[in-house]
Amino acid sequence: EKGLSGDWFSTNTSSQKVRAFREDPKASVYFMDRSRFQGVSLAGTVEVLETPEAKERLWREGDQLYYKRGVADPDYCVLRFTAAKGRYYGDFQSKDLQWTARQTIGKEKCHELR
Repeated sequence: EKGLSGDWFSTNTSSQKVRAFREDPKASVYFMDRSRFQGVSLAGTVEVLETPEAKERLWREGDQLYYKRGVADPDYCVLRFTAAKGRYYGDFQSKDLQWTARQTIGKEKCHELR
């Protein structure tokens, strides 16, 4: 599998963004460190996952406040972002990021988009 994989997000299956990603999986993600005025912009695709394994991977105590039926709630799903290219910004310059095989940036990151 080519690309930079490892960014997983949880969201509502009924959300507009899930409908949009099902029609067109292209996406971008931007991470920044304000204290160092650095950032990385990643462009790639999002896959909507509804398997029990994917949902359990991100489920955290307290999520039942948003999903009353727990990890099996049909309105709970997971988005997996895989980057195809990226650009680093920092030190008043920018440069393209390139990779040829599946890589990750540090630990896989889990974020929630609500």
